[in-house]
Amino acid sequence: MPFGNTHNQLKMKFSSEQEYPDLSKHNNHMAKVLTSDLYERLRSKQTPSGFTLDDVIQTGVDNPGHPFIMTVGCVAGDEETYEVFKELLDPVISDRHGGYKPTDKHKTDLDAANLKGGDDLDPNYVLSSRVRTGRSIRGFCLPPHCSRGERRAVEKLSIEG
Repeated sequence: MPFGNTHNQLKMKFSSEQEYPDLSKHNNHMAKVLTSDLYERLRSKQTPSGFTLDDVIQTGVDNPGHPFIMTVGCVAGDEETYEVFKELLDPVISDRHGGYKPTDKHKTDLDAANLKGGDDLDPNYVLSSRVRTGRSIRGFCLPPHCSRGERRAVEKLSIEG
């Protein structure tokens, strides 16, 4: 796994104030939620697979966003990320998804017969569309944190599925 305990221990040589990123020019949900106090509380934590707060926020630190497009600014590395860093992630998820709470449940309908509206799209306005998928398989890290071997194991599971 990337870095793990050793990286987290080395990082602790520096104070929270020295490690806290400058988010003053950032336009993402993470930057709206992450305060220096919250950073201090969470920075020494990590998931069992070694995913740290800095791993969670790095994409939002590296990519400040666009003035008119609010990006998320953080990622989960594994299932446990949502619990270990819930103090940051719950408000980000709620903000990004219009009040979605930790107790809310996704409504999933994978029956293609229930799709509506695809036959009557005006070709003068709709030139293309896309379908986005993601994957979460219990026991495997999520893409931002999994190793090449783990990616291959997920691919094998998907093919054999």
